[in-house]
Amino acid sequence: MIRELSVQEQKYQAVLAVLSEGVSVGEAAQRWGVSRQSVHAWLRRYEDEGLAGLARRSSRPVSCPHQMGGVVEARILELRRAHPGWGPRRILYELGNAAAGGDLGGEPVPSRSAIYRCLVRAGLIEPQARRRREEHWKRWERGTAMELWQMDTVGGFVLADGRRAKALTGIDDHSRFCVSAYLMIRETSQRVCDGLATAMRAYGVPEEILTDNGKVFTGRFNKPAVEVLFDRVCRENGITHRLTQPRSPTTTGKVERFHRTMREEFRTDRVFESLAVAQAELDEWVAGYNHQRPHSSIGMIPPADRFETRPLPARPVRDAVTAPDRTGEAWVARRAGSNGVISVSWQQICLGKAAAGKSVDVYVTDRVIQVWDGNQLLKTAARTTTGEVRKKRASVTRTED
Repeated sequence: MIRELSVQEQKYQAVLAVLSEGVSVGEAAQRWGVSRQSVHAWLRRYEDEGLAGLARRSSRPVSCPHQMGGVVEARILELRRAHPGWGPRRILYELGNAAAGGDLGGEPVPSRSAIYRCLVRAGLIEPQARRRREEHWKRWERGTAMELWQMDTVGGFVLADGRRAKALTGIDDHSRFCVSAYLMIRETSQRVCDGLATAMRAYGVPEEILTDNGKVFTGRFNKPAVEVLFDRVCRENGITHRLTQPRSPTTTGKVERFHRTMREEFRTDRVFESLAVAQAELDEWVAGYNHQRPHSSIGMIPPADRFETRPLPARPVRDAVTAPDRTGEAWVARRAGSNGVISVSWQQICLGKAAAGKSVDVYVTDRVIQVWDGNQLLKTAARTTTGEVRKKRASVTRTED
């Protein structure tokens, strides 16, 4: 019966061949398929410890200077579990602050890749291949604060009574400072401009504002093109209103990225007790975002550090535009039906399903009919009837949340 020799027995035979048979070290290494250095090591161990020195040993190094310490690893996992939205970059920033305060017991701060591997080992993040940055994207940034604000609206705030609120958000392009997070139930021109006026009273008037082509921001796609209230507020305050190209969300990428951060860290997927409660909690989070949270795009410093270095004092804000007087004889009020259609002097005008149930003001002349929602012109139609217009004055009671 053929018995396979153990590793220790093969080492012992190689040592005996050198010591007893006079075989050279090189020949023994070739016979047993190992290196000459291994045979020399076996001879040295046999001479020092005897047969026990030929037993299998761990190949693990005695020390590993770059190995992550236990205190640091525990701190990494603790930070990640307490803040699931924090990635390796943010955790590295917090570890640097902890090391400066002596909270890591003298252990060195690991690299960002080491923190990533630690989180993968603990199963706190899923390992993913790095996404290559699109080559055709061009990053840009204004040179100083208050040169440009990026503004947009975002929804997703659910209230306990079943209503959904939206927020007017604004980011200073240079500093990433959040200048506006104004909640509203209805996304109307008046409400959006109220949020803009609030931001300008708090931080001053910027030189430019960049928005998308939403109807609350611009009327350039109306037929005919009109000046909406947002454009008017910008014009009267000396602000250049810039618009993105259609279907180009990356142009306002900074405010879009802010929306993602707000969803993840502020947790907009929960239900708020009321609009006032949601606004108070959002204001508190924005204060931390501006003054405490480090921003990776500006060198891991809070946006307030950049925003407060603006070279010139902010310009004064002109009074907000008040709602126009629509009690004249030419104005009537209508409420759109479930199909978005209103009737004026037996002439039906379709406003679209988005206007279903909405109260609107109608300006009637002998030739045209204009339909207004607040300060936003919804539609202009040629008048095709000459009958009497009922409800000569606006009679629909409006309530704003």
